[in-house]
Amino acid sequence: MKDLTTTTTPGTARRLWLLFAQAVTIVLAIYFVLSVFRPDWLGRAAPMQVPVGPGAKTVPVLQAPAVPASGSYREAAGRAMPAVVNILTSKASREAHPILKDPFFRRFFGDRLPPQEQLASLGSGVIVSGEGYIVTNNHVVEGADAIEVGLADGRKAAAKIVGTDPETDLAVIRIKEGNLPVMVLGQPDDARVGDVVLAIGNPFGVGQTVTMGIISAVGRNNLHINHFENFIQTDAAINFGNSGGALVDTHGNLLGINSAIYSQTGGSIGIGFAIPVSTARTVLESIIKHGQVVRGWIGIESQDITPELATSFGLGRQSGAIIAGVVRNGPADRAGVRPGDILLAVEGKPVANTGDMLNLVAQLEPGAKAKLKLMRENRESTVDVTVGKRPRQRQ
Repeated sequence: MKDLTTTTTPGTARRLWLLFAQAVTIVLAIYFVLSVFRPDWLGRAAPMQVPVGPGAKTVPVLQAPAVPASGSYREAAGRAMPAVVNILTSKASREAHPILKDPFFRRFFGDRLPPQEQLASLGSGVIVSGEGYIVTNNHVVEGADAIEVGLADGRKAAAKIVGTDPETDLAVIRIKEGNLPVMVLGQPDDARVGDVVLAIGNPFGVGQTVTMGIISAVGRNNLHINHFENFIQTDAAINFGNSGGALVDTHGNLLGINSAIYSQTGGSIGIGFAIPVSTARTVLESIIKHGQVVRGWIGIESQDITPELATSFGLGRQSGAIIAGVVRNGPADRAGVRPGDILLAVEGKPVANTGDMLNLVAQLEPGAKAKLKLMRENRESTVDVTVGKRPRQRQ
């Protein structure tokens, strides 16, 4: 059998090595030329000529290519920011200037002294309709004599209050402007702890600002901020002036109206609260339709069932709301509801605590019939109640 193995002479090996070295030298030279004159072909930053002194030559420096930042929320912010407005309110005050307190001037002018416009508050709002309706916090516009809205595009317009709802700390104002940007409403019921959110507003009056965080909790209540509470909690920085601004998801859709912070110093420490847009929409539609928010009422006072109460009264459950009081001749009283009953469900929706009871009853239509599921002496029963209209609460 023949040996097919080839042998290489020393001369051949030397020629091959020289060819390899020349090829490497040529490739390196080409790479050097491209890196200096056409770095974009190599995916590198292009050189930028920067003068170093009067009459001096320019030196090449590296300039990053225009590519989107990874993990950026610029698109969400870009969609949401145009619909967030600044709200400036003012009050007429006769005590604005010391001269107005002078008895000499009061002797001549009395109570006819001209009012002085005083800056009252600075907040934010969200345009939710092309017809100029803006949702904000009630405490932003409460007691205002004049309201001015500043749009993101630089326009300014006078606004009027359409209606307020102190029990949720929401208000609806309106401006008469055309071609308005409108915020798309999101789905707060689908929001979960850990979702990334953006807070947009005008903190401390510095101008429109975007901060980022996550949802820390949902369904927060018993905070004693509002009468009806169902807050979205977030660690996105919310400060003075953010009130009434937008809490949006990563698609730029509105999830809530920024309302309050927990703070001992007045600054953000990472615990902020937003009113879900589902609540804001209900308030908006009711105010536009009725001029005020109309809620159901059955005339009861309730108390949460605690483990201690369940043990003390021998209750077989630790959820529901104990009816502590019934308004005489009220809807619940006429339906046969008695103190000590445990409210388990309203119109088939379970009641876990007092907060659930308040919200479910408030959603009932005044004048309509509603079914209440009760437990009395460990026996369940259902009663029909004719829903009344909730009296307007004092602010």
